[in-house]
Amino acid sequence: MSMLKVIEVLAESDKSWEDAAQVAVDTAGESVRNVRSIYIKNHEASVKNGKINKYRINGKISFELD
Repeated sequence: MSMLKVIEVLAESDKSWEDAAQVAVDTAGESVRNVRSIYIKNHEASVKNGKINKYRINGKISFELD
């Protein structure tokens, strides 16, 4: 049986929410191993001059403990 741990992360991208989620997974992968999933809690965007310039996500990343 596997034991999983969940951490909450914030990430942003200037491309898309999907890219922000990938940034979160990539960054988490630098300090934890065996990332299994990401659950996106919130989507948010900042707007500049009438256009979205930053996509932000608040997510929960689960990873398997050794």
